[in-house]
Amino acid sequence: MQKVLHRSNALEKAYDISDFRKLGHQVVDMLADHLEEVQNNKEHPVLPYREPEDELAYWQKDFSSDTGVLDVLKNILNHSINVHHPRYIGHQVAVPALVSGLAGLMSDLLSNGTGVYEMGMASNAIEKIITDLMAKKIGYDTNTSGFLTSGGTLANLTALLAARKAKAPSSVWENGHKEKLAILVSEEAHYCIDRAARILGMGSKGIIKVPVDNHFKMDTSLLHAHYNRAVSEGFHVIALIGCACSTATGSYDDLHELANFAEKYNLWFHVDGAHGGAVVFSDQYKYLVDGISRADSVVIDFHKMLMTPSLNTGLIFKRSEDAYRTFEQQAQYLWDSQHSQEWYNSGKRTFECTKSMMAIKTYVILKTHGEEIFGENVDRLYQMASTFAGMITQRPNFELALMPEANIVNFRYTKTQEKDINTLNSKIRQALIRSGKFYIVQTRIQGNLYLRTTIMNPLTKESDLIALLDEIEKIASK
Repeated sequence: MQKVLHRSNALEKAYDISDFRKLGHQVVDMLADHLEEVQNNKEHPVLPYREPEDELAYWQKDFSSDTGVLDVLKNILNHSINVHHPRYIGHQVAVPALVSGLAGLMSDLLSNGTGVYEMGMASNAIEKIITDLMAKKIGYDTNTSGFLTSGGTLANLTALLAARKAKAPSSVWENGHKEKLAILVSEEAHYCIDRAARILGMGSKGIIKVPVDNHFKMDTSLLHAHYNRAVSEGFHVIALIGCACSTATGSYDDLHELANFAEKYNLWFHVDGAHGGAVVFSDQYKYLVDGISRADSVVIDFHKMLMTPSLNTGLIFKRSEDAYRTFEQQAQYLWDSQHSQEWYNSGKRTFECTKSMMAIKTYVILKTHGEEIFGENVDRLYQMASTFAGMITQRPNFELALMPEANIVNFRYTKTQEKDINTLNSKIRQALIRSGKFYIVQTRIQGNLYLRTTIMNPLTKESDLIALLDEIEKIASK
């Protein structure tokens, strides 16, 4: 480990501004050089893969060495996946606009815990501007309330808490459950919905998973049967969740049909738009979420298709009062009254109190590039996915799972004498990753393993996708 300064000097050195200025310039130059290399050199590895134990051993050795901080940062770059690489086509993580990274530096350095107004004046005000913009794009009127939180998992859990508050007996917050609660959700929904329901004490039987149709959308013709069966078994169904879009296939549920059903049975209607809800910013693709304005609550991740570093998720409530009713606890050391609706004290509505200044990362993107940049990004990613799907259908060695609605494309290699196509495609993916040339993931659809790509980088070109298919064929031939 690097030699530690004498204790009396170490604290002063930790806050030395001249050292910070010098190192800061070096780090920004290093990051800029790295981005230039990653974006322009196709031979640069997307992922310099190592086995987990080898990676751990490397950093254990580094921790006990006298490596300088700049070398440590360089080594982190060289041991990390590069989402800015045009051949990163893997998980649903945003390729951050570069200016948002600078806002992240400011957020970390200022360290304002935004749950309380005095600790985050600028960020709370900016957060309201961002969430008001989201509400407008969703189609809500002015009687809305929203906030940002750390990821879709936490946002969806908070939305279901609000649903329980609104639709379950009012005493559940104080006295706990006295009846069996349940939710209706697509079997293709993100696992965090299942997790949230379990956290709320609904158990596996309280998570009523509705089958999907051939396009992997919730089969709304089955809703009544599943609802009536749950009621006959003694469940109080409180909410219906729509996917916009599903994680595995990128399929959008029919939100109007779901809204009709929710209204008929007095259910809370929630839309998990963590990934695909971003189309509200796109004139070309917003039709995919027709009916979203009828939802009681909506989740949209900025850190997926809205170019913002993770984690950064908006949760918007159609009715302002629903946001404030979720958490009703006394905290005299933070604010005078829990029951007053104060947008500037975001801790009244979120799990988080000491929350980072996440709003400023999105705000600087909007100020630098304008609101239109979000729509342009969605359009580019969705169009590229459609183009890629067309390429796959033209190659006889491949099979497309379904035509994509979003920027998620599932396919597999099928030209083989082997009966176990699943294992073959899994091996292809492993070889692809170890080569460092591309990064893609995999999923299972109706029991079959498919290669799964999510086109997240607007700098990804058709030539990169052609090269991916060529490389897969090359690997398979071996």
